[in-house]
Amino acid sequence: MINQLRLYDIPRDNKGPFLDRFRDHAARLMAQHGFRIQAMWVADDDHRLRFVYLLAWQDEDEMRTAWQSFMADEEWARIKAETSARHGDFVLGIEDIVLTPADFSDAIGDGGI
Repeated sequence: MINQLRLYDIPRDNKGPFLDRFRDHAARLMAQHGFRIQAMWVADDDHRLRFVYLLAWQDEDEMRTAWQSFMADEEWARIKAETSARHGDFVLGIEDIVLTPADFSDAIGDGGI
């Protein structure tokens, strides 16, 4: 098992619409494409506002295949276009980190957290 940590820098004035879109649409569609969201957080400090979530995957092939499928989803493309037209930019930047357990980690064998 591996985990994927996704960190989205989001505009402060779009915090509510971004979280609504993720909760109501992205998370639902991701589940349909095989995503296993382990946890989600909001990190807000003086410098930036971030939405952070952790995914669990069997391996990198599963991760790549699921992302390709999700990004090609016509409903997701429509939702992104509609919400962006209404609210403007939702994402200022994305950091994507694939986490592979160290051989002495408690995460080995249980899919992460």
